Amino acid sequence: MNTIPAADAATTATATGLAGLLARLRALLERIPYSLLALIARGAAFEVFWRSGQVKLDDWAGTIHLFEEEYKVPLIPPAIAAHMAAGMELGGSVLLLAGLFSRAVALMFIGMVTVIQVFIYPEAWPTHIQWLAFLLLLVARGPGVISLDALIARWLRRT
Repeated sequence: MNTIPAADAATTATATGLAGLLARLRALLERIPYSLLALIARGAAFEVFWRSGQVKLDDWAGTIHLFEEEYKVPLIPPAIAAHMAAGMELGGSVLLLAGLFSRAVALMFIGMVTVIQVFIYPEAWPTHIQWLAFLLLLVARGPGVISLDALIARWLRRT
């Protein structure tokens, strides 16, 4: 006769019940549309880089001073680097939020973060790795259907 002692049966039922619950929870989470996750990632990138660009504009003389004394980006004169950074942050963040040229803009920001990490603030890697996480998601999977990139792609397929 093949019987399971009462204590073992209760443990098996609980494990199966817990495993089933976890499987259902996982299935529910996997139904979250990628486009929603991409929109959140684009919003996060927008916030980080838009705010940084705004700070630069709020005190342009201070920004130039930072690029001359603290940032010291190699090979690029400080004034040009400051203009490039502000332009990339403000323009790129708007493009990314709109989902236009998303992969290219995310790659540009990855390059910018890499320069900041390697040459300017190497101790800030915990912050930079968070930025890279949502930027890499956008490079790998794109901006999702809630984007101008997707709208343009649909239009091009029709024509």
